Amino acid sequence: MKQFVCLSGLPRSGSTLLSAILNQNPLIHAEGNSAVCQLMWDIKQSLLQNCIEQVKANHKENEIHNLISQVPHIYYKNMDKDERIIVDKCRSWTLPDNIELLKTYIDKDIRIIVLERPILEIANSFVKIYQKNNQPVDMDKLLEPGTEPIMRSLQGVLLAKEYNKLNPNIFLFITYKELTENPEETIHKIYDFCGWDRFQHDFQNIIPKYKEDDSAYILKGLHDIDPCVKRNTSIIQLPELIIEKCIFLDNILKNS
Repeated sequence: MKQFVCLSGLPRSGSTLLSAILNQNPLIHAEGNSAVCQLMWDIKQSLLQNCIEQVKANHKENEIHNLISQVPHIYYKNMDKDERIIVDKCRSWTLPDNIELLKTYIDKDIRIIVLERPILEIANSFVKIYQKNNQPVDMDKLLEPGTEPIMRSLQGVLLAKEYNKLNPNIFLFITYKELTENPEETIHKIYDFCGWDRFQHDFQNIIPKYKEDDSAYILKGLHDIDPCVKRNTSIIQLPELIIEKCIFLDNILKNS
């Protein structure tokens, strides 16, 4: 593994599309939602709390860093031999504690790509997915503070923007509109941010190389993408109170 780059941000903001585009480059390995962040966090907590007595009793303190830092290598051990860059997708990478996890155990000069999209559009997209799966959706719960997948991710993006004020070289914020309306310019921006040599991508023939099994999420089509880059603009009429709440959240995001 030559470089570990993080892909984070809001749901329904183009991360699956972006990963599929990046995977056209044979040097890049970009899968679906990753367990690396959670695994590293859990192992760290276990080593420093749950089994710290055993670690100290057997003089293994010096192995703590190695054990945690090896998680990405083990998780991605079956990468194609030509792939040298991992783009790890996880919405939790924007949280300050996880940023420090990255800087301590992976790369002090870590790069994190953060995708954004208006909350109103995200809510609309989720409602369409639920309707396609003939499942009811409770919009109030979808926008309840601290819940996944929208609100905790939004909090993470807001924290990343605050963190970015003092650490401007860690994050690259990309909007869904930028990605879908100006894909070539946006990809160039990402390549420059990550320090990669340019690659000629095909935005009219996008085929996912590492497709997620959406049955694990009980929502078919959650990570389906079109073969051509285009912005989805179809609108579903949401309840007025939900629209107002989304607009309120969008203003917070816009002014952060």
